[in-house]
Order: sequence, then C-alpha cells, then structure tokens
Amino acid sequence: MNDVDSLPMWGALPAALLLILGGTIVLIGSLGLLRLPSFYQRIHGPAITITLGAGCILIASMIYFSVLQSRPVIHELIITAFVFMTSPVVTMMIMRAAVYRDLRAGRQDMDASAREIFRFPRK
Repeated sequence: MNDVDSLPMWGALPAALLLILGGTIVLIGSLGLLRLPSFYQRIHGPAITITLGAGCILIASMIYFSVLQSRPVIHELIITAFVFMTSPVVTMMIMRAAVYRDLRAGRQDMDASAREIFRFPRK
C-alpha cells in the first residue's frame, strides 16, 4: 500500500490545491521572465512569484507530511521563513548591481527615475 492511498481527503485536497496553485504561480513567473523585454522588467516576474509559489509548495508539503505522520511537521515553516526573508533582499541586490553596471556603462535606455536616484559623484 502506498502512503498517498492512506492519506485522508481532508489532508490530500488542500495539499493538492496548494501544489497546483504554487506550480501555476511559478509557471506564470517563468513566462514573465521569458516574455518581458528589459532586465528591469524581467526581474519582477520571478522575484515576486518565487516567494508566493515556493510558499504554497512548502505549505502543501507541510500539510502532507503532518497528516501522513500524525504530528506537526514544522521544518517547512523554517524554510518558508528563510525564503520570504532572503528572496526580496537578493532581488534588490541584483537590481542594484544592474543599475550600477548600467550607470558605469553610460547606458541611456535606463528609466529616468533610476538615473536620478543613482548618480555617481563628479570627480
């Protein structure tokens, strides 16, 4: 007998729905990465959706293993908290590095507000 066969419906249904929702959100984010034209637009798709999609998948895993083992499994909560705290910071650092790179290269296709905010001092 498989473990999935012994899982009650009240545990299997939310886990399945969260897996489908998380997979759909991650798929939408990856499509945004492929379709948007500039780096600054492309970074938003995965940055926003990875947090929500990974959160849904990790909560589905927590529900599945909690129901299967008949005890609370909280490892996924720690992973979710880590992803929620680090993903925005990493995205911000990548975007800031891209802005500085474009400023150093003297690119004119940057957004005007980004040029105003990030200026190198004149020597």
